[in-house]
Amino acid sequence: MLAFCTLAPLLDVSAKLASATIPVGQIVTARFVVQFALMLPVLWLMAIPMALSPRAIGLIALRAAFLMLSTYSFVAAISVMPVADALAIAFVEPFILLILGRLLFGDEVGPRRIAASIVGFCGALLVIQPSLAAFGLVALWPLGTAFFFAFYMLSTRQVAGFMHPVAMQVHTSWTGILMCLPVMLLSEGTGWAEFDPVMPQGFAWLWLFGVGFWAALSHMCMTYALKFAPSATLAPLHYLEIVAAVALGYAIFGDFPNALTWAGIVVIVASGLYIIYRERVAARGRRVSAAR
Repeated sequence: MLAFCTLAPLLDVSAKLASATIPVGQIVTARFVVQFALMLPVLWLMAIPMALSPRAIGLIALRAAFLMLSTYSFVAAISVMPVADALAIAFVEPFILLILGRLLFGDEVGPRRIAASIVGFCGALLVIQPSLAAFGLVALWPLGTAFFFAFYMLSTRQVAGFMHPVAMQVHTSWTGILMCLPVMLLSEGTGWAEFDPVMPQGFAWLWLFGVGFWAALSHMCMTYALKFAPSATLAPLHYLEIVAAVALGYAIFGDFPNALTWAGIVVIVASGLYIIYRERVAARGRRVSAAR
């Protein structure tokens, strides 16, 4: 999990570097292409079946669509604003996931966790406010990332019960490619800045490869972390990703959050950690009740 928190921001850094000369849509497409090329041999070496049921195809398509939209929103944001600021806003995703779990699956959510979610959103507003003044409406893109990634996690929750994680990544990658390529082909020559593809030059090839490489490697680390420890144990460590993002953003781009952004980050992290604590308390209570 610590490896994931260190490697995932390298994906963001690669995407930000690529965005200087490459359209956002092309960067998203490159993520799926490279990730598929890297994960397919792993799937083959592990002799994992590739067959998909009709239900699995639908869920994988949803998962790929939400990941595509989430990635696009985040890359569109960091092409203009600092990585750490965008990531801090996107960390409202656990709060959105909590509410969606209650609305869609009837998950038990107490008033304390709802209150913590509201506080977390207020923390996001502290980060958004100076970013909105500095970068305009692009500061709202990370909220799109949080929203779409929450649905991505919900679809993953449905698929994880019957599909190996490696197979899930491979199928999501080729499905994402099928979704992205038609958009890129139809946009060619239109002059549409976000989608009209260009021929990468020089280091841009490396940045595009890095987007897919770090995505594949970091998510494999996450997969193996979840194999050896429950998500409730790992969740608090996830906030260390912000620390890595701040360090990389400062080292590479000279970006450092201001005081108001730091205040928002503290509020978001504190609210998220409180929700994790309350979920553990609730789970312990359910176990005690079941034992009786």
